[in-house]
Amino acid sequence: MAKKHTVSETNETISAVITALGEGAVGIIRISGTEAAAIGDKLFRSASGKKLTEHTPHLLVYGHVVDEENSKIDEVLAVYMQGPHSYTAEDVVEIQSHGGLQSLKTLLGLTYKMGARPAEPGEFTKRAFLNGRIDLIQAEAVMDIIKSRSEASLKMAVRQQDGQLSKKIKGLRRNLLDIVVNLEAVIDYPEEDIEEITFNTVSEGMERVKQELEYLLKHAHTGKILREGLQTVIVGRPNVGKSSLLNALLSEERAIVSEYAGTTRDVIEEQLLLGSVPLVLVDTAGIRQTEDYVEKIGVARSKERLDKAELAVVVLDGSQPLNEEDEEILNAVAGKPCVIIVNKGDRPQVNDLTALQKRFGKDRVLLLSAKTGGGLEQFTAWLQSYVYGSEHAISGGAYVQNTRHENLLREALLSVEEAIRAAASMLPYDCLVIDLHKAIDAMGLITGDTLQDEIINEIFSKFCVGK
Repeated sequence: MAKKHTVSETNETISAVITALGEGAVGIIRISGTEAAAIGDKLFRSASGKKLTEHTPHLLVYGHVVDEENSKIDEVLAVYMQGPHSYTAEDVVEIQSHGGLQSLKTLLGLTYKMGARPAEPGEFTKRAFLNGRIDLIQAEAVMDIIKSRSEASLKMAVRQQDGQLSKKIKGLRRNLLDIVVNLEAVIDYPEEDIEEITFNTVSEGMERVKQELEYLLKHAHTGKILREGLQTVIVGRPNVGKSSLLNALLSEERAIVSEYAGTTRDVIEEQLLLGSVPLVLVDTAGIRQTEDYVEKIGVARSKERLDKAELAVVVLDGSQPLNEEDEEILNAVAGKPCVIIVNKGDRPQVNDLTALQKRFGKDRVLLLSAKTGGGLEQFTAWLQSYVYGSEHAISGGAYVQNTRHENLLREALLSVEEAIRAAASMLPYDCLVIDLHKAIDAMGLITGDTLQDEIINEIFSKFCVGK
């Protein structure tokens, strides 16, 4: 169980609709707090005539919601969950009513009249964290589960909620704490003959933590891609087939295809799942020299999106030799994450694929036909290999998929590296302890063990009401 916190705790009882608003078969209202049981007993009349809290906790009970005048409002199922065995670790009542807007609005209004207040965004999950049922990583995973855009991202978010990443980071944090204890033993008891043993143990321990942090950061890009989508931009000169490629990947006519240069004048952004990789895919205006004012703006935006992209898909016309515009684009992506798509593979080829492969790497130059779809499977396989590695899928273990986590891990790594350098330079052990405490605090901010109110409030403010 996560550490129980006491910051910003309240005895107020809260309620909210926890299902999506709109017409549906079922809508659920959650009540959490010290008065949840009392409000549930006032609202609910079971078919047996017993109060809700007189039934076995955690079992659904059939009955009706009634108002202050004991008039039936709706036919419902209700459940009482006694804390700490609930989502928030508080007393919780959930009522499953019909999913009409008016029914839910009326029911929710009754909870307010009986002493509850509207829950703030993310407040149920925030209480679960503050009450120690989950840590901060697990809390953030809740929204990752809700926003998952692929089966792979869902699996990773579930792992995170199960505590895989938490266990890894907390384990590394404990290792650093043990190192600090050893160092402080030498500082506090210099007369004891333990310095040589301690130095070797400390050095080996810091190196192991460093390697583990590097491994987590090395695979952070995979987690972030699954969470947010790979920011991918399609670039090329006009009429090489960029829009045709976008349409082929989407399996629909999203972009206008024309034989006339400059048809695409602005960026077109789409989200899609290619294989198991979520993409934020941008089709850009053809990059070329032009006197057309509107097209100039499109070209400028294309170059801007290229600079910000995590992956550039450069499209060339394989039926034509490379020209100056092609070379300008190829030079622009040199040294950046990119893949070269030689399009129009259904036509006789005049491009030197071997030369392109020597320039960018054999695996990064693919022959494709957006018109016929030939080569799309190869591109999908390459993309999965690029994101996941040789296994083409997420492997077991912990992944970092959150920018906040990644930045704090980098801080921790820098501090551990400083401590290692200090040890190699035979600096006083006090210097090592200072650096290691910085790393410990950074990792504590990830899990919530090092608590900062402003960070907590910012994280949960991004949640939806009902979570």
